[in-house]
Order: sequence, then C-alpha cells, then structure tokens
Amino acid sequence: MYRVPSSLSDGPSGLSATDIRATKGQRRLAMLTAYDYPTALALDAAGLDLLLVGDSLGEVELGLTSTKEVNLHMMCHHIRAVQRGLSRTHLVGDLPYNSYRTPEEAVQSARALIEAGAMSVKLEGALIPQVEAILADGIPVMGHVGLLPQTHDERRRRGVEPEEAAQILSDAVALDHAGCYAIVIEAVDSGVAQKITEAVGAPTIGIAAGLGTDGQVLVSTDLLGQLPEPPRFVTPKADIFHLVIEAGRAFAYDVRAVESPTPHR
Repeated sequence: MYRVPSSLSDGPSGLSATDIRATKGQRRLAMLTAYDYPTALALDAAGLDLLLVGDSLGEVELGLTSTKEVNLHMMCHHIRAVQRGLSRTHLVGDLPYNSYRTPEEAVQSARALIEAGAMSVKLEGALIPQVEAILADGIPVMGHVGLLPQTHDERRRRGVEPEEAAQILSDAVALDHAGCYAIVIEAVDSGVAQKITEAVGAPTIGIAAGLGTDGQVLVSTDLLGQLPEPPRFVTPKADIFHLVIEAGRAFAYDVRAVESPTPHR
C-alpha cells in the first residue's frame, strides 16, 4: 500500500462524528466523494473533514443510469477500496436504495458498511425509526433532505413552493432531534437551506443549496473534471478528462515512433 509523504498532508486528522457535530458555529465543513483507492489516497492529504462513498458512484464511476442500480455489495466494495487510502479523514458510507426499508434492515445494512470501513452512514429522508435504530446500535448517522436521488426521479430544485419548503424544514428538524450528527441539504432553495441551518443543531452540508449552510459537498468526479460535462453548479478545479486523453495520445505516439523490427523472412 502507498502512503502520502507527511509533508503533503494538511488539515484535521481523525475527526469523529461527535467532533464534526461540535463544529457547528465554529467553522465550515468540507466534504467530497471518493470511490477508489488512488483518489482517496490523494484526497486524504487535502485537509478535508469528510469523504463520502456515495451511491452516486453508480452514475459517475460505473456508468449506470441511476443510483437505484447500486446495491449494498457495490457500496461495501468501494468503501473497502477508499478506506485503504485513508489515515486521517472521516469516512461516510451511503446506504443504497432499498437497503433500509425497515429499522431492522437499516441496522443490518449499516453494520455492513461499518464492517467494510466506514465510520458513519448516511441515509435519505426523514426515516426517523431507521435513524433511531441505527443510532441505538452505536453507529453515527448523517441525514439527507431536499432532493433525494433514490426517491425523486425529477432532478429539480426543491423548496421553491412554501408547502414543500416547510416539509423539508420539518424533515431536517426531525433528523436533528433524532440525533443525526450532520445533515446534507441537496438542491434546495438557498433561503430555505439557510433557514434549516439556523433551525438545527447539527451542521448542514449543502450541495447546490447556496452558501448559507455550514459546509459544502461535491462529487469529486465533477470537481476534478473527470467527465466531459460537469453540472452547471460546479466549477471544476482540474481537467482530468482532457489530461487523460493527452496522456493516452502521448503514449500511443511514443509507442508508434519506435522503429518496428524487421520481420523474419
């Protein structure tokens, strides 16, 4: 296994879920996704607070059409790979679609992610019985409100209408009261996201939800420019897609530039 030189490592080390909840009002949180060992190895040295092995891996890593196609076995496989690259960053594992339909199933699935190497788990929606059952089993839980990719087929901004905004706020408050150590707010009107942030004791981590949250999360594939068309709300910090093309072309050129040996007659 490879290790990053200590001179390249930066930022906090070994934050627990309790530590993360305690950052509320103290500093902002930075979270990215990771799905493989080399990316995890590099991002572990970047000074991030959390890394999430998200079910988004289905679309951006495996080329599937939906996160609903991701199962528990896939999640555990990628969590193991990412965990091997980490020595300092809190690792969160996504509970995939149809893996927490009942409190009992939620606990079994959460245990599987923890055994694979996650330090906490994330689930979508205000499923309070499931959250309470997982917490009772000693496993920290991160909540997720707003756009719920496992449930919502329409990828649109949430909380624009007052009734929907009130429901999202209510869901977040319920998750906070249940004991979630942090809450992701996805694709929610920025004003609503800020109201949620002010209403809950857990730090909120936004994605496409404005800057009024306690932190931000992005899909690393988008941040690094690994695909040709990142989402509109993302400004890539790198252009890995075209760097890979250039490297592949350079290699092909070098190989073909060598004079071929004379064939035997």
